[in-house]
Amino acid sequence: MDTDPTDARLATERTATIHPLTTRQAGDGPTSTKSDDGDTDGRAPATMTPQRLVFTVDEAAYLLSISRGLAYELVARGELPSIRLGRRIVIPRVVLEELTGTAII
Repeated sequence: MDTDPTDARLATERTATIHPLTTRQAGDGPTSTKSDDGDTDGRAPATMTPQRLVFTVDEAAYLLSISRGLAYELVARGELPSIRLGRRIVIPRVVLEELTGTAII
């Protein structure tokens, strides 16, 4: 069985494409994501991490100092407002802040 050497070379050669937004220049540091034009890659800077908008029912139960079972029961009865996202149930931050009268950090 004869093998053409050019076929073998083509099969092993690979080229890498680097997305311009992830290109780092020397001295940018390990977490910098600036491109050549100064734009970021669309992620929020570390100093501007947004607060979570929703919590799981388990997290809400912990924050309200109630049991997990009671939290799910309150959701089922409609006493703890929730949002259903497919099979996932989440509790909005504003609901917890209104119930407790305090800001959640």
